[in-house]
This record gives sequence, structure tokens and C-alpha cells, in this order.
Amino acid sequence: MNFLEERIQKDGIVKEGNVLKVDSFLNHQMDIALFKQMGEEWKKRFADANINKILTIEASGIGIACVVAEFFQVPVVFAKKSKSINIEGEMYIAEVESFTHRCKNQVIVSKAFLGPGDRVLIIDDFLANGCALQGLISIVSQAGASVEGIGIAIEKGFQSGGRVIRNLGYHLESLAIVDAMDAKTGKITFGKQ
Repeated sequence: MNFLEERIQKDGIVKEGNVLKVDSFLNHQMDIALFKQMGEEWKKRFADANINKILTIEASGIGIACVVAEFFQVPVVFAKKSKSINIEGEMYIAEVESFTHRCKNQVIVSKAFLGPGDRVLIIDDFLANGCALQGLISIVSQAGASVEGIGIAIEKGFQSGGRVIRNLGYHLESLAIVDAMDAKTGKITFGKQ
């Protein structure tokens, strides 16, 4: 069992509806020491990729992506879920559906921050059905950039997202793959990396 799986076993809470609550260390309260371990691991796994940007989605991925960016020494761009008055100029737009929030959003990235020639590492906290990732991949494609890799903290291996993304040919590295969860017992079973 790796460091992230151990932390999920220790502090994760399984809820009805295939929900894994990790807000005490990953996506509400953030354990920066854990994020550093994650960044170091992804730096090893994507050592051969010539990454010059990290892309994530608002909001849970931002903290993780910022710490990971330190290991790659590159900027972080995050897709916004709503247009604000301070976003100017042309934008890339993709529609994404959130498993957690059970809604669809348009996500936006300014063309000023992503373009042809960028070599992108996508980072996110969870992978369930893959819709958010497909939206981010679409934005990278619209920009004429390339997806050099995808780093996911926790993949729900019993849902189709990981399989879909890997079948599209992307280098996807999940630090923990949950194969099964039982809300009654709280038991979490991890898959092989």
C-alpha cells in the first residue's frame, strides 16, 4: 500500500452513492506535506515528459496542482467554471459534467495562457466518469497544445473514467485506484497500479 492509499484508509470516509470523503486532507482542508509527496511521485512518473504547463480545474485541483508545479518548475493554469468580469479576450470553452455535484458546467481558459506548443500535464484530485478530464483534454486540443500526461490523486477504478482515458491513448497515472467501497462497513479496496 502506498502513502496515499494509507492516508485514504486512515482518514477517508465512505458514503452512500459511491462517494469517498477525503475533505480532511485533500480537497477542503489540504495536507501540504502529502501534496509534496504526490508532486514528487508524479515528477518521477512523468520524468521523461517535457512539461511546460500544468492544467487543472476549479476548485479542488488547484491546491494540488500548485504544489506539483514546484517540482516541475512550471506555471499552473486552471479552468474556471464561470466567466468573471476580469476575464478578457478570447477563451477556450468546454462543457463538463461533475460526478460530485451532479451538474454540467462550462469551463473556461483564456487563450492568453495556453497555446500551440504548450506541453501540458493535467492534474486533478478525482477521476470518476472522466467528463472533467475530457473537457480539459478538449481545451488543450483547442489550444493546439499537447497532453503529455495526466496525474490523478484518486481514481475510482469501478467507474469508467480511467478506462476511457487510457483507451484514448493518454499516459494516465493515478496515485490511488479504488476498486471497491462499502458504505456500511467503511471498507475500501485498492486496485493495482
